[in-house]
Amino acid sequence: KKLEENGVKFVGPTVENLNTFGDKTSAKELAIKANVPIITGSDAAFSTPSEAQDWIEDPSNPITYPVIVKAAMGGGGRGIRIVPTADDLESMFRLASNEALNAFGDGRCFVEKYVDQPRHIEVQCLGDGTGNVIHLYDRDCSVQRRHQKVIETAPATGLGDETRQVIFEDACRLLSLNKYRNAGTVEFLVDKDGHHFFMEVNPRVQVEHTITEEITGIDIVQSQIMIASGKTLPELGLTQDTIYPPTQYAMQCRVTTENPAHDFRPDTGTIDVFRMPCGFGIRLD
Repeated sequence: KKLEENGVKFVGPTVENLNTFGDKTSAKELAIKANVPIITGSDAAFSTPSEAQDWIEDPSNPITYPVIVKAAMGGGGRGIRIVPTADDLESMFRLASNEALNAFGDGRCFVEKYVDQPRHIEVQCLGDGTGNVIHLYDRDCSVQRRHQKVIETAPATGLGDETRQVIFEDACRLLSLNKYRNAGTVEFLVDKDGHHFFMEVNPRVQVEHTITEEITGIDIVQSQIMIASGKTLPELGLTQDTIYPPTQYAMQCRVTTENPAHDFRPDTGTIDVFRMPCGFGIRLD
């Protein structure tokens, strides 16, 4: 906002975009307005376990255990806990809330119905701030550790054509409604029956954008710089009919450090040896 007030171009989303999608509650409200399916859950975030319990036990709310407690702010898998039964609510809520408070300065959490064994499908999009939004197809980020993505593939395999197309349309319609500017990712959960539900929008370039670049041939970082300079998507030659369906696959693997002696918890240490991956089709970022 300070950059905008001082006439400095920010290569990224607008202040309005960040305010809307940085708060999961307001993002959910926009999804409802855009007729994008959402998971059954609370409209407001709660500050205490008792507030959450009162909402779950209210007969007018169509929700049953198991549920999931999610931080109202932030991301990166922090501030999320699965609550199998009512007896687990207080402890799981406090864990999620404290983690969110330490990471994001806001300990409020909302409650959603837990979707069992979902796939995590996300859609890479570009918007120019005028309402023009295109998608660059999808990624599957279902392989995770502690809600942190480990392996991402593009495009997703085994996803029905009809489900895929509806997800694309929902992602673009949602961002267009907010006049989104820059690169952004709309994330969905897809259940075992192929039903999809809006999860969140990441209003930034993500680590896994590289595999989308590989399957589409579009430089996402360059595109967002050009958009920030004032170019519209049509002026950049980026319209949906020019983005051809991918004919190849790409995979990204993240290197993580974990200690198997302590339940595979994240670990730190010194890297003594590092060998660069190489070969045909290998990209290192």
